[in-house]
Amino acid sequence: MKILYFDCFSGISGDMTIASLIDAGGDANYMAEELKKLGMDSEYDLKWDKVNKNGITSTKFDVILLNDSHEHGDHSHDHEHHQHSHEHTHEHGNHSHDHGHHQHSHEHTHEHGDHSHNNGHHHRSYKDIVDLIKSADLEEQVQDTALKIFKKIGEAEGRIHGMPLEEVYFHEVGAVDSIVDIVGTAILIHQLEIDQVKSAPVPVGGGKIHIDHGVYPVPAPATLEILRGIPIAESDLKAELTTPTGAAIIAVLAEEFGGMPSFKVNTIGYGAGTKTFADHPNVLRTIIGQ
Repeated sequence: MKILYFDCFSGISGDMTIASLIDAGGDANYMAEELKKLGMDSEYDLKWDKVNKNGITSTKFDVILLNDSHEHGDHSHDHEHHQHSHEHTHEHGNHSHDHGHHQHSHEHTHEHGDHSHNNGHHHRSYKDIVDLIKSADLEEQVQDTALKIFKKIGEAEGRIHGMPLEEVYFHEVGAVDSIVDIVGTAILIHQLEIDQVKSAPVPVGGGKIHIDHGVYPVPAPATLEILRGIPIAESDLKAELTTPTGAAIIAVLAEEFGGMPSFKVNTIGYGAGTKTFADHPNVLRTIIGQ
């Protein structure tokens, strides 16, 4: 049995997940070709390369929106702030963040609005995303995994905002980069022929972040809602370590949470987050073994 273990000691975001899966042997070019089946490839470029995070060589993955000066990559996580949008925020954040809260600004902006500008994705309803994924000629298992992850986020948003799933609109989560992160993760998990996924308890970070509704404690409301029933790990870092997308990926894929399983390690991947911490490598370690 092929087991994948997410050693998420620095949290998890969508772009960190894809980066770590590529680093652990996932076929990035195959993923990029499969993503074209969504019919959105005129809206983004993908970039992945090696970076060094506190002495660890890791892969960094970015989604660059065309006609948009921002890279969404890491957004991840680090992202502190921004989950800001909260939920929606999401992922983006990091990327930002890395730069400081100000970037934030842009983010927000961008998020909503801007994204808008980019072909109007700033408002994609849950149903729009489901239709987009179902109409793509993806493998059935890939489609099923991606739909479960989006449903997890949509249900969390619905509970927070007090509305049924079918009325949920995604802001940042519905943006192109988040769709790429979620569908891309599903493509790589199946391409790597993973039979079972396990994970360490999930650190969410600490401190406060700015979301559309004001200043909120970390984890942002959507992240915490998605992680209901999942063990959260304590962290001394005052930063947003886990985004809603990362939380949803773990919540859907992982069957067990705890220490590293007893298995023969075959490949190890490190996916870099955007933010850099003084004495803590901001990477997601993914271990695949038998």
